[in-house]
Amino acid sequence: MNSLFVAWRPPMPDPTGWRPVGRLEHDGGLYRFWYTHGARKPHFLPFAQMDQLEEVYESEELFPLFANRLLSESRPEYEAYMRWSGFDIDNPPDPILVLGVTEGIRQTDAVEVFPCPVPDSGGCYVNRFFLHGIQWLPEEAMQRIGRLKQDEPLKLMLDLQNAVDPHAVAVRSETELMQIGYVPRYLAHDVWQLVQQCSIDFIRLSVARVNRDAPLQNRVLCEMRACWPDGFQPCGGEDFAPIPAGVPSRCVG
Repeated sequence: MNSLFVAWRPPMPDPTGWRPVGRLEHDGGLYRFWYTHGARKPHFLPFAQMDQLEEVYESEELFPLFANRLLSESRPEYEAYMRWSGFDIDNPPDPILVLGVTEGIRQTDAVEVFPCPVPDSGGCYVNRFFLHGIQWLPEEAMQRIGRLKQDEPLKLMLDLQNAVDPHAVAVRSETELMQIGYVPRYLAHDVWQLVQQCSIDFIRLSVARVNRDAPLQNRVLCEMRACWPDGFQPCGGEDFAPIPAGVPSRCVG
């Protein structure tokens, strides 16, 4: 993985929800960032020091917008931070990889980053993400989350009657079918396609990690495996398309 999309959440009561507004790429030498067409929709303002939607920004160092989303090694919780995301503290990965799993979440703004999946060696869809929406759950659901175990199977549910977001995908425990969170909004379109096109036997969602000492946004790390249907193109649609000419329109790894 050397490429991430940048998602942004409009202020309430905007009903459009999270949407991609940019893309970050690292080729081993330069970091590059450019805006996607999701940035042209209402309410979005360009990020500081990157105020031109038509430009491709380059830097030998990770841009401050993203570097500030990585926990400093000097912080006492750094080891736990790496552990929450499943990384080896003795072999720290590329910052792009860390951001891709932690989603670059900060409590102070409405920006996240995420990778666009590519087929694994077996031609399957594989993705990891932290559960969203935990903070809105009742106490009973919070207690159930506290009892989750690594590798425990979970269930996906297309939340057709969700009044806020009819495209939402809920996540439930397999035994009681209790709702314990949501698939991130910006992944929901792809998950809908997979649920509709893959046999139920070829879709597996499970608990990758439960971080009981972590903030809610890093509490439950899930792993999803599914078929890769013919013609399936994740991270598609106009919002993902680059604004500047001459840059890749899709993630390649």
